[in-house]
Amino acid sequence: MKLINRYIDKHGAGHVTLRPEDDEDMWHLYNLIQVGDSVRAPAIRRVQNVSSTGSTESHRVRLNLTIQVGRVDFSSSAAPAGSAGESSPTEQSGSSAPPTSAGLHIAGRVTSENPHVKLGAFHTLDIEANRDVRIEKMDGWDSVAVGRVEEAIIPGRGAEVGAVVCGEGTAAFCLLSQHMTLVANRISVPIPRKSAASGASQHEKGMTKFYATLYESFIRHIPYASVGLRAIVIASPGWVRDGVLTYLLEEAGRRGDKNLQRALKEKVVKIHVSSPHVHSLVEVLKSPEISAQLKETKFAREGIVLDKFFKMLGTDEMRAWYGPDHVCLAADRGAIGTLLISDDLFRSSNPTTRKRYVEVVEAVQQKGGEVVIFSSMHESGQQLNQLTGIAAILTFPLDIEVVEAEERKAKEEAEKAAEEEE
Repeated sequence: MKLINRYIDKHGAGHVTLRPEDDEDMWHLYNLIQVGDSVRAPAIRRVQNVSSTGSTESHRVRLNLTIQVGRVDFSSSAAPAGSAGESSPTEQSGSSAPPTSAGLHIAGRVTSENPHVKLGAFHTLDIEANRDVRIEKMDGWDSVAVGRVEEAIIPGRGAEVGAVVCGEGTAAFCLLSQHMTLVANRISVPIPRKSAASGASQHEKGMTKFYATLYESFIRHIPYASVGLRAIVIASPGWVRDGVLTYLLEEAGRRGDKNLQRALKEKVVKIHVSSPHVHSLVEVLKSPEISAQLKETKFAREGIVLDKFFKMLGTDEMRAWYGPDHVCLAADRGAIGTLLISDDLFRSSNPTTRKRYVEVVEAVQQKGGEVVIFSSMHESGQQLNQLTGIAAILTFPLDIEVVEAEERKAKEEAEKAAEEEE
């Protein structure tokens, strides 16, 4: 993401102009733009002209439109499940980007009139890469929104981990960046079971076909030659990962692909997981082999902190709180050491709700606590969303029932004092 222009005064009023460059930038914009905001971006509008004779002529016009946001939609396209022979052997572009693209659509009414569009007309902006987007916040730029902009414009981002989560006959190819987990492709090849009648030959033929299909998908969807790719994870239950890596190395040697051979030797980490599904990436990120390599990345930090919370919940539940009301009570008492919060909560259409969560984040930061904002596009963020989207690891134990009793008592005393004043 490129920062084109920014003006925000000390009260939070102002505007920011950004230029998205990839899928992750679209995700940042989705988290920045809320209902009620003012957004200006390029658009294509069909315009009808009526001649003096009464005939009509329509043509498309490219123009810049400013709308007041009524709805924001984000879509992350992923390749569908494939079958054997899906990937073309000629498309061996290991350093190319994955063929996935995110879509961001912003609908609302036009607030700035121009010769082609009337004031108040409804329009949907389809945000395009490398096109400037100007955002003006309805309720001003709070600390979370400003932090998101600062994070989005850091150069040199992109996919940092390529992962192949596989089982016998199935594989999912994933790319993990700071804020997103993209499933670039899936393959499924039927593998006959070993039996006394057919022997092992049919099973071996099926596995060979699976490995060949996996190889073609690997070189097409995993940017193994990219300098920014820190690791390539091959994860599976059982010993499938060993067979996969052996085949990849042998086939790369047979084809004389030295770049792939080097990448496989330098970047590949084999990890055991409990199931051959994408959600097993949470186990991958918790593994010591990966966490040591990726300790500075955001998504690895998310996995480590979430794992710490669940362990705390099992061993010392008075120091592991979750749910908006309970976490806010802990924040009021200055008890939060680490706050876990999903970016889903900051997309609330209710300004009061968003402001509440922003205040919690700022309160924790002011008292020296750590705030980890989870991306709901990662598996760890989706797990946190199942726990209401907000949780906290406390610096000292607090009994929820005692705290709630104290709150009730304080409320009753305040009501009683108000009645006496009247």
